[in-house]
Amino acid sequence: MLIVHVHVRVKPDCIEAFKQATIENARNSVREPGIARFDVVQQSDDPTRFVLVEVYRSSEATTAHKATSHYAAWRDRMESLMVEPRFSVKFTNIFPGEEGW
Repeated sequence: MLIVHVHVRVKPDCIEAFKQATIENARNSVREPGIARFDVVQQSDDPTRFVLVEVYRSSEATTAHKATSHYAAWRDRMESLMVEPRFSVKFTNIFPGEEGW
């Protein structure tokens, strides 16, 4: 498993547009066979900050995800909504193991 946390800070007046576009991307992403989980979370004390928690079954699944039309549409839409470039942090799964997913 490969877990990616994508950190995004959006413009205050773009929060709802970000949520709509990101939920659409997430709905399509969880249908991909290589994605075990795709969560979208919003920071409680700063509603302009979000983290996408993407859980991939393999590193190849990340490449496949980035080749999808729904990801491309989301990526292109984000440019006008963000305050700063998004960044990601990659993790490897310790617990639960694959049997837990």
